[in-house]
Amino acid sequence: MAKGKREKKEIKTDGWKDTFSDLMNLLLCFYVMLFAMSNVDEVKYAELVASMSNSFSIFSGGAQAIGDGKLVSSGATQLNNLDDYYSDMGKAAESDTPTDPMSEYEKQQEQAKKQQTEELYSEVVDKTETNRLQDAVDVTIDDGYSYVMISLSGGVLFESGSAQIRQGAKQTLSRVANILKAYSDRRIKIEGHTDNVPINNSQYRDNMWLSVARAITVREFMVKNNHLREKYLEASGWGELHPIANNGTAAGRAKNRRVEIKIYSDTE
Repeated sequence: MAKGKREKKEIKTDGWKDTFSDLMNLLLCFYVMLFAMSNVDEVKYAELVASMSNSFSIFSGGAQAIGDGKLVSSGATQLNNLDDYYSDMGKAAESDTPTDPMSEYEKQQEQAKKQQTEELYSEVVDKTETNRLQDAVDVTIDDGYSYVMISLSGGVLFESGSAQIRQGAKQTLSRVANILKAYSDRRIKIEGHTDNVPINNSQYRDNMWLSVARAITVREFMVKNNHLREKYLEASGWGELHPIANNGTAAGRAKNRRVEIKIYSDTE
């Protein structure tokens, strides 16, 4: 019974090897096909590299930046440089931004203040000439353009060590008061100054007291005799603290003995 049947012989093969070989052949053919189909335009590639280099500060090695070039071999450094580049771009953008509007406003205010004070100075100079005071007073403008100052010699106004106004100086003070009447809406400061020679009398303790007394005397004279508004008239003294000349000479000490009247440019 068994003799009529042919026994089947089992053939053992490594099937996975055949499949793997077929896969490798297919991949090889695929890459060969891709290579054959590729056509690199070197001119366009060079333009791309140049554009990227100019715009982002990368690919600085040109074609060498691909593969083992600088971008790949020093990737961390390139990233740091790129970060620095964008930081610099941000700083440049900030510097190109328009100036703070408040700063521009302040500049305009300072310019307007300067112009206003210069106009005030011209007016006061004209009024001193109209009142024939050009030889009796000095008119100046401060560096900060805050006020115009009329300076009178203390030797002309007062006796030495005294705050009593000389009789001959009263007409000069009245003419100055006529100028100040035109600026009744402005703050006016009357300041007394002395030299550094100590006073020796029982009426005033020192030069500071004397300078204050002289400023107050001038203020009271103008209010009482010329009807200036007390509201805007201030009186103060600085003694010998703010000399304008050398106290080592008689001429310098004479300049330091003075009364300054400051007319501020700001109105009420």
